[in-house]
Amino acid sequence: MCSFMQNRDEKFDIKAVQDFYPDDFSWCYGCGRLNEKGLQIKTRWDDTGTVTEYLPRPEHMAIPGYVYGGLAVSLIDCHSTGTASLALHRRDGHELGDGAPVPRCVTASLKTDFLKPTPLGKPILIRGEIREVGKRKVVVHSELFVEGVLCVRGEVVAVMAPETMMGGA
Repeated sequence: MCSFMQNRDEKFDIKAVQDFYPDDFSWCYGCGRLNEKGLQIKTRWDDTGTVTEYLPRPEHMAIPGYVYGGLAVSLIDCHSTGTASLALHRRDGHELGDGAPVPRCVTASLKTDFLKPTPLGKPILIRGEIREVGKRKVVVHSELFVEGVLCVRGEVVAVMAPETMMGGA
């Protein structure tokens, strides 16, 4: 078992940013906690940046033994927008659970590089690093690993969700 999965119960006691999104903003296929058929990823702070863990399901197959590229891109995308929300929240002097609303970010730009095929049926670890924090924009570099092997890397420019997106599912 991967070392990051051995302490899974301890890590999952730490709340994820997606747990603090308002209900109207919790339907995303990748990270929406209210989307029962979605991926429901969870992004958390850790010692070096942010982390998301995900175990791909059989329906995420491209060819036997490997996940389809769209899953990897969705994981990079939603992990990175979650990281951006965490960065803006912390920049404003807040931590998760302090009662302040968490800013919700959306993707303005997404670039991915596929370095190796991503195995199916093995835990995926995504690590995020904040590269830039502006007034409404955050640049996040994310890397997707399986068993310590870097498979996909991405860079996301995330922006605060526009007011026109707020208030409706």
